[in-house]
Amino acid sequence: MDDKTRTELEAAAFRRLVEHLKTRTDVQNIDLMNLAGFCRNCLSNWLKDAADAKGVALSKDESREAVYGMPYETWKQKHQGTATSEQLEAMKKVHPGH
Repeated sequence: MDDKTRTELEAAAFRRLVEHLKTRTDVQNIDLMNLAGFCRNCLSNWLKDAADAKGVALSKDESREAVYGMPYETWKQKHQGTATSEQLEAMKKVHPGH
C-alpha cells in the first residue's frame, strides 16, 4: 500500500471513530480512560498536536469541537455525568497523577 492510500484510509478511520464517539454520548470519558487509556479529550489533543506539527492554526477549543461535535462546555452540560467513586479509584490506578 502506498503512503497516500494509507493516509487516506487512516483519515477515514479517524473520522469514523470521531463520528462513533459523537453518537455514544452514554460512554463517559472517564470510562474510556479507564478501559482504553484515552478519551475524547486525548483525541482532540492529538488532533491539535498534529495541526501544530504541520503549522496549521487550530485552537484547543476548535479541536475539541471537532471531536465532540459541539463546544466542549455544551457537551459536558448535556452528556457528562458525575464520576462515581469506583470510576475515580480506577482512574487513580490506571492513570496516577492524571
